[in-house]
Amino acid sequence: MTPQTRTVAASTLSASKVYGSGDDAVYALNDVSVEFFAGEFTAIMGPSGSGKSTLMHCIAGLDELSSGSAIIDGTDLSTMKDKALTELRREKIGFVFQSFNLVPTLTADENIRLPLMLGNDKGNEEWIQKVISTVHLNDRLTHRPSELSGGQQQRVAVARALASEPRIIFADEPTGNLDSTTGAEILTFMRKAVDDLGQTIVMVTHDPVAASYADRIIFLADGKVVNEMTEPTAEKVLDLMKTIGH
Repeated sequence: MTPQTRTVAASTLSASKVYGSGDDAVYALNDVSVEFFAGEFTAIMGPSGSGKSTLMHCIAGLDELSSGSAIIDGTDLSTMKDKALTELRREKIGFVFQSFNLVPTLTADENIRLPLMLGNDKGNEEWIQKVISTVHLNDRLTHRPSELSGGQQQRVAVARALASEPRIIFADEPTGNLDSTTGAEILTFMRKAVDDLGQTIVMVTHDPVAASYADRIIFLADGKVVNEMTEPTAEKVLDLMKTIGH
């Protein structure tokens, strides 16, 4: 994408998240301004306690900033009432977590459609079928989570995040509970979702190999953005992480 045509899907402006006050104040985020572009796969990396999950949770409207703004699709989340924020999360945001968070009594197909069903929305059937075939689940749709492998369960979770055609998908350590082969499979699907389906994905990870699937990586340390990288490789990420410290 040429810089002129890049659309900002989500951003923060002078975002801070502070726990405690006075001398005991701890800044989980310290004046972070960052943009995430539509149709791109961005990874957020940093040592433990660098603020990467806090940043994701605040942009996704799961947590509130102490100051500054988090903006999705042009809307400042801090101006929204709870009900509107819940609707925005359901309609414009997809989530993939480390634990698959599937409903054990529902089939794979029902789990994929769950966010739509909760909003009394049938969704775009052509899109849903495309998502299901992209994650290779056509022959597993009637299975319940207990009948699926960990990788298949995470594929269901990725498909569920994609099903409502969200503006942006947030993935928090999506391969954290998977072996490397299965993890690579999930990352390949996420890459395809960006390349073939035009999705926007922001992923928190500590894994240089996982991060190398992204178009761009943002590095945090001590609640601040300290670096970024485009066209990453696992080696380049490892080298840079050494300079950031752990």
